[in-house]
Order: sequence, then structure tokens, then C-alpha cells
Amino acid sequence: MNKIRPLFALLCLATSTLILSPGCASTATSSSTGEFIDDSVVTTKVKAALMHDEATPGSAISVETFKGKVLLSGFVDKAEQKVQGAVVAAKVEGAKDIVNNIVVKTSKSTTGEFIDDSVITTKVKSALVRADGVPAAAISVETFGGVVLLSGFVDTAAQKSAAAAVATKIENVKDVSNALVVK
Repeated sequence: MNKIRPLFALLCLATSTLILSPGCASTATSSSTGEFIDDSVVTTKVKAALMHDEATPGSAISVETFKGKVLLSGFVDKAEQKVQGAVVAAKVEGAKDIVNNIVVKTSKSTTGEFIDDSVITTKVKSALVRADGVPAAAISVETFGGVVLLSGFVDTAAQKSAAAAVATKIENVKDVSNALVVK
């Protein structure tokens, strides 16, 4: 009887490992738990590096990471800031690839335009939530001067196209910069 319990416990452990392991495995469109944690660390390190770099407006640059691929987005004032953002991100350990979808502003924003942009952003986010086949939670939306910037990682090209189509239909949207990356 004493030998059966350890064998039974070992059998249960082996069976549970086989059953639970696939849930933690990585696929083309999802990260394993370890990859998710690694990506979170990379995102944090890139964001911190951007904040400490005097040549980049770190607070204006959004950072997302999926399986080591770092996506930079947001609006900056100068082309040099866009380039420097990618340079800074590339130096971070764990950043395997940099996708630089930062947009350079073409003008300054007035208070009224800022408010208008905030309204547009809210309307786009709401429309994405209501849209079928669009992973709204995975999509970041920013607006400057009526230009909507969509960023984040999506599973399919169809989701990327659908999100842009939704944003384009919103009143007062002048253009859509679709910086979504297919996983």
C-alpha cells in the first residue's frame, strides 16, 4: 500500500502536466505565460529608457511588445525624435525587433483641436468596441489634428483592415494611420 501512493501521485502529476501544459504554450497569435512576462519587462524597460532619453518625448511614445517585437507609436514633433525612439528601443535587452510607427506631427494643436481630437478618439474607441471581428481591447487609439493612429497587435490582416474601416467612418476623422501589426 505504501508503494502505491507514491506511484499514484506520480501518475496524477504526469497526467495533470500533460493536460495543463498546452494552455501555457505559445502559438503564433498568443504568448506563453513566460513570454507574456518577458514582453511586459521589455515594454517597461523600453518605456523607462525613452523617458530617460533627453532627445525623445518619452511620454508621447506608446510601447507594446509581443514575443520580443517592440511596437512604437504615438505623435512626436520632429523626425529626429521618431528615429531616436527606435534607436533607444533597439538597445534594450530582449527587444528582438523594432516596429517604428511613430507619426511626426505636421502642425501644433490648439486647445479646441485638442478637445476635438479627444472626442474623435472616444468615438473611435466606442465604435471599435461595437464592431464585430475587431479586438478592440488590443487596439490603442490616439488622435492628433483629426488624424487617428491605430496601434497594437492583432491576429489577422482582416482585423487590421476592419479596424481601419471603422475608424474611417467616424465624423471629423481626416485620415487613419493604421499602425496595427499582425502577430
